[in-house]
Amino acid sequence: MAARSRAYVDTSAFIAFADRSDTHHPLFRRLFSDPPPLLTTTLVVAEGHAWFLKRYDRTRALRFLTMIEEMAPLTVASVGVEEQSRAVEILRRFADQDLTLADALGLSLMKSRRIRECWSTDFHLGLTGVPLVIHQH
Repeated sequence: MAARSRAYVDTSAFIAFADRSDTHHPLFRRLFSDPPPLLTTTLVVAEGHAWFLKRYDRTRALRFLTMIEEMAPLTVASVGVEEQSRAVEILRRFADQDLTLADALGLSLMKSRRIRECWSTDFHLGLTGVPLVIHQH
């Protein structure tokens, strides 16, 4: 059997998985039950933590961080000066879009690491042609 391709995971996918009230919860619950190798970034983790903190409370925000720490097979990529510079280039390239720095970093990583599947509900993450999993299921 061939190895499954790595998928990039955006904040919206983690939120949909962790928040039962999210419209896409059933899809992401199924996907996360048997995931391929997954990649995300520290900026996505920060966005998710902030979302649960503002939407709910500190307890839910910490529960989100615990979920990330325990999730396998998930790699959380750090953001250094070079990664941030490449993301800013993407922000400039798509200046007509309301991209966050986290979105731009995800687009950059998917390109540089040749990732061909994105777990997100945010259409911005499909700007460079990587298919969003919500359109495939």
